[in-house]
Amino acid sequence: MPTRTSSQPSRRSQVEPFHVMEVLKAAAGRQRTHGDVIMLCAGQPSTPAPAAARSRAVEVIDAEVLGYTESTGILPLREAIARYHHRVSGVDVHPDEVVVFPGSSGAFTALFLAAFDVGDVVAMTRPGYPAYRNTLQALGCEVVELDCGPDTRYQPTVAHLEALAASSGPPAGLIVASPANPTGTVIDSHVLAELAEWCEAHGTLLVSDEIYHGLSYERPTACAWETSREAVVVGSVSKYFSMTGWRLGWLLAPEALRRPLEVVTGNLNICAPAISQHAALGAFTEQARVELDGHRSRYAATRELLIRRLPELGLHDYAPPDGAFYAWLDIAHLTDDSVTWCRELLDDCGVALTPGVDFDTAEGHRKVRLSFAGSTQEVAEALDRMAASPLLRPRG
Repeated sequence: MPTRTSSQPSRRSQVEPFHVMEVLKAAAGRQRTHGDVIMLCAGQPSTPAPAAARSRAVEVIDAEVLGYTESTGILPLREAIARYHHRVSGVDVHPDEVVVFPGSSGAFTALFLAAFDVGDVVAMTRPGYPAYRNTLQALGCEVVELDCGPDTRYQPTVAHLEALAASSGPPAGLIVASPANPTGTVIDSHVLAELAEWCEAHGTLLVSDEIYHGLSYERPTACAWETSREAVVVGSVSKYFSMTGWRLGWLLAPEALRRPLEVVTGNLNICAPAISQHAALGAFTEQARVELDGHRSRYAATRELLIRRLPELGLHDYAPPDGAFYAWLDIAHLTDDSVTWCRELLDDCGVALTPGVDFDTAEGHRKVRLSFAGSTQEVAEALDRMAASPLLRPRG
């Protein structure tokens, strides 16, 4: 019988890498040698935390010990998050229903541990954010990908769930994201309500990733708690609030999960970073909102630029970028290997895009994600470079 060595990695660690990190590594190398990289691959704002948040951080560094906090987060922050949800979605949230984590990534890990057992089936969209799939698989869950295409705006419907339930029974969980990564599409409010009602009726935990709320353009966003308090809502200061590196997220959790979440995160993390919790209080102020809405206006202008320019580059097929700051592009007329194509585009003209294999296990080799979180001028320059690249000429 073979013996296990002390340094042998576990089977659960054998998950797919996040390929965008390889793009970032290659882009850093290109930047060192050429100094010309335009980053359209990273899903993060190019702006710092709002001034009110930075000021608050400086104040508390001098005035506070900044030791451990309650595992669920400091009460003033949970109160601010509750007020935020009431303002933007009209839902009444009690601070005790808010659990704070080190980023939404920490929130997802704790939630998956608290809500699902090994072998549980959890459904998600394809295309979809890869960390859902990879984290669930590492924790021993079975992930079922729902094939969501342009006919449903790359979002799931009750019909998807009915088909899954007919073949194998209702899943233990369903993860939705609106606006979504990588497509940027928004779930219509009535569709989200139908999903929430179906999940509640069938004992399926609906996990609604709403971290891109605040970044929508022509279509309004809805909160899952407008329909079902049995759902879990995920929030974060990373995207609209422009605070990715501060690592602060939260869940709105139903009563049955709140104590398990508190226990799990207390063991995993003790608490979210104290400095980030205090700084985030500044991000929820009116002063910060004016600044952050200005960023959204810039994203909207860049989105209009893309809608106008992408067809000029022969890129006609893309998901409607309702929100976030992504364009999900079909490049099947250019390549069957998006990883190699993105690497060659970076080498050719210094533009870094993300290959679609991160987000779509079936068709990602013919897709790429373009992030327009940078300045409008940078995106315009990137499109000019791409227009001149031979890699944008159709195969023939």
